[in-house]
Amino acid sequence: MAKKQTKKVEVAQPEIKATNEMVEVVIEKPQPKKPSWEIKDRVYYLTGKKKPLTRSIKCSNIYWFDEEKGYERELKHTSNQRTSFVDEMVGDQRLEHIVFSNGALFVPKNKVTLQKLLSLYHPDRNSLYYEYKPIAVAATELDALEMEIEALDLARALDIDTAEAILRVEVGSQVSKLSSKELKRDILLFAKKKPKLFLELATDDNVVLRNMGIRATEAKILRLSQDQRTFHWGSNDRKLMTVPFDEHPYTALAHWFKTDEGMEVYSSIEKRLNA
Repeated sequence: MAKKQTKKVEVAQPEIKATNEMVEVVIEKPQPKKPSWEIKDRVYYLTGKKKPLTRSIKCSNIYWFDEEKGYERELKHTSNQRTSFVDEMVGDQRLEHIVFSNGALFVPKNKVTLQKLLSLYHPDRNSLYYEYKPIAVAATELDALEMEIEALDLARALDIDTAEAILRVEVGSQVSKLSSKELKRDILLFAKKKPKLFLELATDDNVVLRNMGIRATEAKILRLSQDQRTFHWGSNDRKLMTVPFDEHPYTALAHWFKTDEGMEVYSSIEKRLNA
């Protein structure tokens, strides 16, 4: 029996060539974390207008709920511990009072434990006292100034009728006795002293409509019944509308002026007042 012949098949090996090129390996360095607590002097003030000569706040038997641990942790301010948490304290605990003088408490930057207690954990923060933050105060003052400028710009551009309507909300029927220059002066003063209220009134179209109703009643173009339940034409006593229950009559009239029938009456009143 003939033997089978087998051939060896040579598999080509990959050719490896030496190169002078160097492979650059980039290792990213971990970025330093920003400190979660800024080391600086801090000042705390009592809320309210009264500034007593001295005022102590609780420095023991106070608790703060730790969401990570899931339970309330007791807090205490001491002079010989590095933490305010009682469960982290070691050795004896020398209690130290927290006292405000003339409504203020200055805590230097080296008193980090007390600062964190007052700024983060104390249950009376933002109610009995607050931390003074210049940036936040500056932002609030800037917002107030911008609102005042916006109100003054709008007040200067108002026509006399709209200025009268807004001022009537503030001073009542006396506004009818003011001259145009007095109206302009008083609306600017109102915008400066109460910019938020002024802007709210200036963008409320019901203010102008309500003022028109009051002017029409004062001019006897309209008549409001003694029970303040119905409005009538002053000339022929024809009933125009009924005031809904528990609603101010002139507010109800302003809403009625927006209806189809009310718009016609409003147009007629406007012509008569300007005649």
